[in-house]
Parts: sequence; structure tokens; C-alpha cells
Amino acid sequence: MSSTALDLLLFAILPYVALVVFLLGTVGRYWNRPFSYSSYSSQFLENRFHFWALVPFHYGILTVLAGHIVAFLVPRGILLWNGQPLRLYILEASALAAGLLTLVGLVAITVRRLGEPKVKIVTSRMDWTVYTLLMLQVVTGVLVAILHPWGSSWFAAAATPYLLSLLTFNPAFSFLTAMPFLVKLHIVNAFVLIGVFPFSRLVHILVVPNPYLWRRPQVVRWYRRPSRQPI
Repeated sequence: MSSTALDLLLFAILPYVALVVFLLGTVGRYWNRPFSYSSYSSQFLENRFHFWALVPFHYGILTVLAGHIVAFLVPRGILLWNGQPLRLYILEASALAAGLLTLVGLVAITVRRLGEPKVKIVTSRMDWTVYTLLMLQVVTGVLVAILHPWGSSWFAAAATPYLLSLLTFNPAFSFLTAMPFLVKLHIVNAFVLIGVFPFSRLVHILVVPNPYLWRRPQVVRWYRRPSRQPI
């Protein structure tokens, strides 16, 4: 297969396949198994390591995703901001720090899943598939930030026009043909994650319990009926 045909498959066909699978899979799962929209938390099985793994991962990944969304929505603003070297350095360093924080949290999550017998036994094959894809996504993202710097600028200048062309059903994948291998792998793996999304525990993102952010703390008390004493 020629490089042009491969780029066509990966950057013009795969995105739509992933999006269709995402939409149909998400709707179908919610329609048939609405109570499966959960992260299937294992916190009650082990809490201490759970906290130190999930907190850095969530803070890191949310920051990284927010940066991608901002670069997509206001690419000119990002390029204008990066016009000053100091501001560019601050933005790049912050993005790399968020990526490393995500990586630390994800490694801790994986170690917890492997090292805690009670947690390991409730980890499904799909969970391991998602962890593998997430690890690949985070590692390639961090490597791109280190080996191919100024990503905020080339994302705004190349990736954003490409993503906008997908929305208009006229994929201009020529924006990506000259990109390094790591960048292409990062983008392709993102589409694969979107396609896997409806079949994994990631669906809990769609039903995040936002009231937890402002409601009063909830106190849970365990009640156990006293065992009968032998006569």
C-alpha cells in the first residue's frame, strides 16, 4: 500500500468509521444497558493507592484535553499567544507537565491493577485494552512534546484545519502527510480510542455526576446486624 493510500485510510476513512461506531455503540449501550454507564469503581476494594493514582491522572488528562480543545476552538489566539517566546515556553512547559502528570497517574493505575489481587480479578480484557491504548496515547503525546516541540503552534496551524475539514466532510489529510511518525501515531490512536469508547468503562465520562461538585458531603454509615450469640 502506498503512503498516500495509507494516509487516506488512516486520516480520511478511519475518523468517520470511529465516529459512527462511537455514536451507534453509545446509543445502543444506553438503550439496552443503561445501568452499565459506570466506571465500575474499585475504590471499595483498595482506596489509598486508588487516590494517589486517579487524582494525578484525572487532573493531568483534563488539563491536556482542555489545551487541545482551546487550540481547536481559537487557533489564531494560540498563535498570537505564542508570538512571544516567553509565553510560548510557559505554554509548552505547562502542557508537558500536564502530560507527565497524566503518565504518572496512568502508570500508578496500571501498577495498582496488576499488584492488588482484589482489583486485578475485577479487571476485564476490555479494561486492559483501554489501558494499553491510553498508555500509548499518553506516551506518544509526551514524546511528541519532547522530540517535536512547539506543538501548540503546529497543532493550531495544521491539526485544527484538518479537524475542521472532517466536520465539513472534506478531509484535508494533506495537512498531516508531512508530520512525523509519532504525531501520526498519536492521531490514529486517538481515533481508535474514540471507536473503543462505547464498549469500555470510559462511557462514565458522559454521565459524570456533576452535582458532586457542589452538593454537601454525604455521610455513609454501614449497618451490620449483630450476630446471634450461642446459648
